[in-house]
Parts: sequence; structure tokens; C-alpha cells
Amino acid sequence: MMPVYLFWGADTYRLSKAVQALYQEILDPDWQSFNLDKIEISAGPEGTAQVIQGLNQAMTPPFGLGQRLVWLINPLVGATSDLLSEFERTLPALPPTSHLLLTQTTKPDGRSKLTKLLQTQAQITEFALIPPWKTAQILQMVKQVTHDLGVRLTQAAGEQLVDAVGNDTRRLYGELEKLKLYSLSATLPDQRIGVEVVQQLVSSTTQNSLQLAEAIRQGQTDQALGLVAELLKLNEPCLKIVATLTRQFRTWLWVKLMVGSGEQDERVIARAAEVGNPKRIYFLKQAVQTVGCQQLRQALACLLELEVALKQGKDARSTLITKVVEMSQLCQSDPT
Repeated sequence: MMPVYLFWGADTYRLSKAVQALYQEILDPDWQSFNLDKIEISAGPEGTAQVIQGLNQAMTPPFGLGQRLVWLINPLVGATSDLLSEFERTLPALPPTSHLLLTQTTKPDGRSKLTKLLQTQAQITEFALIPPWKTAQILQMVKQVTHDLGVRLTQAAGEQLVDAVGNDTRRLYGELEKLKLYSLSATLPDQRIGVEVVQQLVSSTTQNSLQLAEAIRQGQTDQALGLVAELLKLNEPCLKIVATLTRQFRTWLWVKLMVGSGEQDERVIARAAEVGNPKRIYFLKQAVQTVGCQQLRQALACLLELEVALKQGKDARSTLITKVVEMSQLCQSDPT
């Protein structure tokens, strides 16, 4: 395999850890400053020149011990046709002691000839964020990271951690490192950290966002606005609040639809709603008894409008409050 790597995806924390792993594998620490070239590519003609400079640098043998790593950040965003020939010329001729790393947060354009070339010449790794409503996948990620870090959690503790951190990978690693230190200094039954410890040590603004979802679903406008004020006081990002609300309303809608279709098997409902623990379905079924499918659909439409407005730069506080009031009033009407 050619020493060429393409890392892409919105999970920048996992991507950065993969880059650090490459550092340790390729570079000699004493010669790193000589053999590491990191170039953040600009847009336009200047960016094209920077990519060509990086490719030329990758052709240079390393200095001293270790190997060479050339890291180009966002080289494919706005890439011109001029670069295709440069990559075609350079990639097959790279010396085995030089490594070329390309990283970007956006998905490469599959229609591009340059992307198709990299698919044959590079090791491509995706670092996509798990959607916040896919709690079963997030729980699997938690299990994988706990295994990697040597932290042992009970099932309930893992589920509590999912509720607390959501799909925030950076925070997940940080909280697990904290729990690992705790486990080394405490006597634990079966050497596993229980849910009570996670509740004590891991702060959860996500739980407050879930309480907000409950207040909206029950049409309790005053309580919902109080929770919004509390979350904003804690500096919780509005887009993260929206992600948690979307996950919860999406789950409620799936459960409502499955129950309405006559499905009784909680495991089947859990798979459809992407709920990791089928035992939660009983409580979710109770929650959606007083709300209709149309209300849940309208609430999700409001959340989509809210997300778009926030990403367009609208005032976060006033926009969030307006939509929370709107959704609460939707849920106050008789279910249809």
C-alpha cells in the first residue's frame, strides 16, 4: 500500500487522535521538527500552489532518523483540475520513507477524478460523527472506547454516560479518563464502575435537555422556558440542545408509529427507533400516549427550522425561546 492517507469526517477529535498515532508511528521525536510539514491549504490559486509545494516536499527524503510526514489540511476543497496531474505524477513516485496525509471535515466529491485516483492510491478512513439520536451506535462506541482505555463500566453506567455526553467524542474520552482515575483510587465491587458513580462524576446538561423535551411534550411552557434559561446559563451550545431534542422527538415518533401499526414486540420497536436498551420501550410507550403522531412530526419540523436558523446566524437565545414556545403550544392541543 502506498504511504498515502486520506482522513475525513466531522468527528475532529477521533481524526486528530489518528493523526497523532501516525506521528508516533512515522516520526522520530528528536527529528520531528525537520521531518514534519503541516500545511493548511487556502482557497483559490494560492491553495493550488500550497498543495504542489506539499507534494514536492513529500518527494524529499527525511533528514536524520525516522521518516517524513507531509500533512495537507483541506487540500481537496475547491481543488482545481491542475492538481490532478500533479497527484498522478507524485503518488506513484513517493519514496517509501515519505508519507502524505490529507485531511478534511467534508466528504470528498465521489465524482471527482482526483477523489477516484485517491481511492486507488490512498488508505481512506472516515471519521463521521454518529447522529445524536442513534443511541445504540453511541453505546457501542462507548463500549469500544472503554475497552481501549481499560475502563470497566456496568451496562447501566454505560447508558448513563451515553445520556450525559451524547455523540461528543472529545468529552467521552475526557470523562472516561476521569472515571479511570477514580477506579484506580477506589474499591469497586467486581471492579466495575456503576451508574451511581457516573451520575456523581459526569455532569449532564444532556439530562437537562431531555427534561426540556419532556416539558415541551407535556405542553408545560413555563417549565420549558425555565429549563432553557438554565441551559443557556450553563453555556450549553444551542445546536447541541437542538440535537438532543431532535433525538428525543424522533425516538418518540418512531415508538408512536410502531405502536400505532400494532407492533407489540419491544425488541422490534427498539431496533426501529434505534434505542439501545429494549427495556426503555415500556416507558417510551407510556410517554407517547398523550401526544399524537402529527404533533411529533410538527415538533420535528420546528426543530429543523430552528437548526437552520441557528446555522444561518440568527440570535440563538431568542430563536430557541420562540421555537420552544411554539412546540409547547403544539403539544397542548388534542392529539390527532
